[in-house]
Amino acid sequence: MASTNFKDYYGILGVSKTATEDEIKKTFRKLALKYHPDRNPGDKVAEEKFKGISEAYEVLSDPEKRKKYDQFGQYWQQADQSNWSGGNVNTDFGFDFSQYGNFDEFINELLGRFSTPGASGSYSSRTATGQRPGYGDFGGFGDMGGRAGTQTPPGDREATLKLSFAEAFHGVQKRISLGSEVLDVRIPAGAKVGSRVRLRGKGQVNPYNQQRGDLYLNIELENHPFFQFDGDNLVCEVLISPDEAVLGASIEVPTPDGLVTMKVPSGVRSGQSLRLRGKGWALPKGGRGDELVKLVIDTPKTLNEIERECYQKIQANRSVNPRAALDNFKGI
Repeated sequence: MASTNFKDYYGILGVSKTATEDEIKKTFRKLALKYHPDRNPGDKVAEEKFKGISEAYEVLSDPEKRKKYDQFGQYWQQADQSNWSGGNVNTDFGFDFSQYGNFDEFINELLGRFSTPGASGSYSSRTATGQRPGYGDFGGFGDMGGRAGTQTPPGDREATLKLSFAEAFHGVQKRISLGSEVLDVRIPAGAKVGSRVRLRGKGQVNPYNQQRGDLYLNIELENHPFFQFDGDNLVCEVLISPDEAVLGASIEVPTPDGLVTMKVPSGVRSGQSLRLRGKGWALPKGGRGDELVKLVIDTPKTLNEIERECYQKIQANRSVNPRAALDNFKGI
């Protein structure tokens, strides 16, 4: 942090030079809660105090910066070649600073707006899963994959909503009960595991500002006998017979719209996938993804007399040795 004058960071935090990392952290949290601008609106003195303790904590909580500060005193910044820039700066407190755009974002997430010791959850300028706010009410989807350990802001709450594949694909109106409150929620087409629906003002009452937080519905899907996901692609597995794999065939395969005819080229391998463009999952912004059809050769376990005779003739007259590459193998 840029500064032209030497500052006694230990004095600003009110800790000794031998203070442990845990002592520094606890002292900082206590002072930051006391002087946070949201608790002292319009108080310039408190605002300056908050800036000072934030600056002190940024340095003293970083082992490398603290070492330089202790060693070089007022010239520590000249010795420090890694001032805050949103890069890979880590502390031993479990915080990864590289995930924040600036130190203020880290402060807000660490403290929690209006949080108090023992309060559940913490406020963040990001959503409960670490994503920035912005996906819409009653149907906007957001990614569930956030930073581990990020807590839900005060007043916000989460619930799980399980849908069938048909409901998720086509969209559905759901009625959910939250205590004595009944909500009608519209789930748009294209929901899948990992989708979140944000309902503004449907959470609990924030005890500090008396405003209701938001409700986040985490989407889960029931298992389907044919379909599963691979990223945005819908995947299904279809069995084919050995003769279809060798000679090729036209077969019917399931899609969300029903059965469609797909051409299987000759010589396919078991496990090979064919793509049906635009036949996959509904996309939240419109259109359709692709469906991947994984072909699995179904080797018959029982044969009738004619089938056995034909396979025996094939075996006797086969022109290709599938293990020819092993002919010269001598071990390792």
